[in-house]
Amino acid sequence: MNLLSGMSKKRIYWMLQIGGWMLFAAINLFLTYLQHNLNIYSFFYAVLLSGWFIVSTHIFRHFIQRWKWLELRVNAIIIKVLLFIAVLTVTNFMVHLLILISLGVFNYEYDLDPSIIGANVLSTFFIYFAWALIYFIYHYFERYNTALKYEALKNEVELNNLKTQLNPHFIFNALNSIRALVDENPQKAKEAITQLSSILRSSLVISRNKLTSFADELNAVRDYLDLESMRFEERLKVRFDIDPGTLNCMVPPMMVQTLVENGIKHGISRLKEGGIISLEAKMEKSMLKIKIRNNGHYNSHDIKPNKGFGLENTVKRLKLLYGNSALFRITNENQNTVLTEIRLPQNVEVAHADILR
Repeated sequence: MNLLSGMSKKRIYWMLQIGGWMLFAAINLFLTYLQHNLNIYSFFYAVLLSGWFIVSTHIFRHFIQRWKWLELRVNAIIIKVLLFIAVLTVTNFMVHLLILISLGVFNYEYDLDPSIIGANVLSTFFIYFAWALIYFIYHYFERYNTALKYEALKNEVELNNLKTQLNPHFIFNALNSIRALVDENPQKAKEAITQLSSILRSSLVISRNKLTSFADELNAVRDYLDLESMRFEERLKVRFDIDPGTLNCMVPPMMVQTLVENGIKHGISRLKEGGIISLEAKMEKSMLKIKIRNNGHYNSHDIKPNKGFGLENTVKRLKLLYGNSALFRITNENQNTVLTEIRLPQNVEVAHADILR
């Protein structure tokens, strides 16, 4: 997870932007001093030109973000960046002439000499190129670091799912439920064994893809709830309200299953009369909205940090995958119903998408 908030990163960006270009102005003034040409006009020229560099590179940054160049492959970016730098270089030369004219120090023969123009344009091009190089390198390393954090967190989620699904109590209850069916309903017992193996396989082999289809996630949830229904019998009722248009959406693997399991473990299993767990999914514009309801009462103090890894890791995974674009919320909808809401954008690349392609 990023250590810097959006506000602090913005502040640091402006500190580096202004500080860097003011240093550039200071270096220009020092070189002018060494050439014995330093005067009041040199000072104003250096400040005004640095101010233009601040504005123009910020405009450059705006279009990089607006056109999502950071999400493109390196070879697709190079040509676009070079063309944009060429436009900035020409614009910069025009601004350079306007500053000289406004200060009254424009020299037609000197400032429009082809060799002087060539040197000016070439140096300006490399200055913009250096700025772009630093900007892209910083963001690529930041995204690479985020991807590494995601991989570490994914391993943690795998281990935690193994710990939860393979704990002796869970297997003991599942096998006892299946044993009771062997004589009474052999066919149902076979189905239960298949469901148990499917759950264990999902826990042991989480897809190497960072996202999975909601249809696959839903199948894992159904298998889990079918198995739990044998244990709770009439105490557990299940409802699904799934928009068919959501089945091809992409979600983090095992996330919905973990939240459904959380609702049963911390909600319905504590109620003598049992309860209902429902799963609703629909699309709203380009956002997948998932709602999980279960009977019970949510109290964050009831879930210890070491035992409530499902909620904690869900928040971390969503933050790493989607930044601030996703939403996760768990609240008491009423006195006897807990509502868990997830909103996942489907029209953006996740933050951990392959960086070096």
